[in-house]
Amino acid sequence: MNIKRAKEEIRNTIEAYLLKDEYGAYHIPIIRQRPILLIGPPGVGKTQIMEQISQECRIGLVAYTITHHTRQSAIGLPYIQEKIFNGVRMSVTEYTMSEIVASIYEKTELTGLREGILFIDEINCVSETLAPAMLQFLQCKTFGNHRIPEGWIIVAAGNPPEYNKSVREFDVVTLDRLKMIHVEPDLKVWKEYASQVRIHPAILSYLDIKQQNFCQIETTVDGKRFSTPRGWEDLSRLIEVYEKLGKTVDRDVVQQYIQHEKIAKDFANYLELYYKYQQDYQIEEILEGTVKESMCDKLAKAPFDERLSVMSLLLETLNNHFRQLFRKEERLERLLQLFKGMKPGSYEEGEYSCALERLEGIAAGAQAEWKYKKEAGLLGRREDHLYQDTRRTLEEGIQRIKAEHLHTPEQVWGKIEEIFGEKNREYENLFENCGLWLENGFDFMEAAFGDSQEMVVFVTGLNTGFYSVKFLQEYSCERYYQYNKRLLFDHQEREILSRLS
Repeated sequence: MNIKRAKEEIRNTIEAYLLKDEYGAYHIPIIRQRPILLIGPPGVGKTQIMEQISQECRIGLVAYTITHHTRQSAIGLPYIQEKIFNGVRMSVTEYTMSEIVASIYEKTELTGLREGILFIDEINCVSETLAPAMLQFLQCKTFGNHRIPEGWIIVAAGNPPEYNKSVREFDVVTLDRLKMIHVEPDLKVWKEYASQVRIHPAILSYLDIKQQNFCQIETTVDGKRFSTPRGWEDLSRLIEVYEKLGKTVDRDVVQQYIQHEKIAKDFANYLELYYKYQQDYQIEEILEGTVKESMCDKLAKAPFDERLSVMSLLLETLNNHFRQLFRKEERLERLLQLFKGMKPGSYEEGEYSCALERLEGIAAGAQAEWKYKKEAGLLGRREDHLYQDTRRTLEEGIQRIKAEHLHTPEQVWGKIEEIFGEKNREYENLFENCGLWLENGFDFMEAAFGDSQEMVVFVTGLNTGFYSVKFLQEYSCERYYQYNKRLLFDHQEREILSRLS
């Protein structure tokens, strides 16, 4: 299955394992809660979905790569303990608590989260001395003589033998105690994820043309050559920062991430062309309504990879605007949540002698919530930015209220309404502009290509972009619906790109 389906299955399993009956016991007894074993190629996203699941389920996450551990750190150090059996004093070997088990208790103490995921990566690549301890861990949920706390679900991951010669096969007894999930790379699913995390448009358009280069792992006489989804994502982050710093991403830089010489060279050449197209076709001007006939003629006669690159630039620019729009919407919703109860008449008279104190209390509570979730690892980057931005808005509002010497609930609430109104107007203006930019994008596509295969690819891009889909659910674009209804996008796009490949 693909990584999206695997994530859904793991989340469903966790929800099932953590469901309790009316007596407070887990519906599925601990002994029947099989550890989950993810098997898939490196870089496909196995570790990343663990972070996402823990944040979405609001549970803890303790992650270890087991190949970094010795037998002693995994199961603890031995020591001699005096015990009495049948009246006879005897020396018995005991073990200190495993570093891994201790980390679970530390996580619970730090965050208060008593349920979570214990994620063990590369579990089938352990050393010979550690292998028996790993089998005991999977079968009995213990390290040494210390059991994994109740409420903590074991998820392990490993690579198939064809990707790692250090892989050890599990016996049937162990496999029969596991919930096995096999994961395969899937470009279509990865592109859905890529639209949310802003993978560089050059990488997306390149992989549209060269889909076979998305995930390749080969063993040759010269060693291993590979490109992985993780490599493309990490390269994307570097390209983004290098662009801000004015630095060049050449073939040598690409090969540091895409460790397949042929693919790295091919993408580096494509990236150079992509930057040229960025200079030649001023996308922001197009979205503002400037459509030059000469530019449309040039693009209509250009090679397909050039046309696809320009469409990718167009879609990415639109999606950046849509992303900013929904970030503003999230912040408005968050502010609305925080301001509940501040309106005069929503609390008893005299409950707060100074309305400003109440607002400061809300700001302090928001700060404490952000700090707790940050330390507990429950915030992704997007949610972290949401909390920080709304906190700044509260702090700025408090400073404005103090500067104007406002104290009564009516005065403070009036200023809050003013601040919220300003933010709401920013959102409404951007929403209107996003609609205008989308219409201008269609004007350009029609002028350059008309009702053609390029329009198929463009509208398919709108259909698959995370933020464009959200925008089109709220904005009525007649041409989008006309093209969407008339063209069989998925089928036609696959045929077009397969012929090109």
